[in-house]
Amino acid sequence: MIALIVSLDIYPERLEEFLAAIKENAKRTFNDEVGCKYFDVTQDTKNPHHFMFYELYDDAAAIDAHRAAPHFAKWREAADRCVVKGSQINTICDRLFHHA
Repeated sequence: MIALIVSLDIYPERLEEFLAAIKENAKRTFNDEVGCKYFDVTQDTKNPHHFMFYELYDDAAAIDAHRAAPHFAKWREAADRCVVKGSQINTICDRLFHHA
């Protein structure tokens, strides 16, 4: 399994647009993409304009399929308007273990 961890900041005046866009992207990713095992969106408790996504995929091919999905393209359009330029950091990791 491969985890994709995304950290980003958004423009305060774009908060509602951002939330609607990421909610739709996360829902469609989890529901429509067989290679996605989970997609969590978190908001910093001290900085409401900082977010982190925790996504888990079967493999690198599933991440590639995610990035090629039509709903991802719509998400990127919204992200281009909402995300503070230069703030997004994507980290791809191997998941070693999970406590259930």
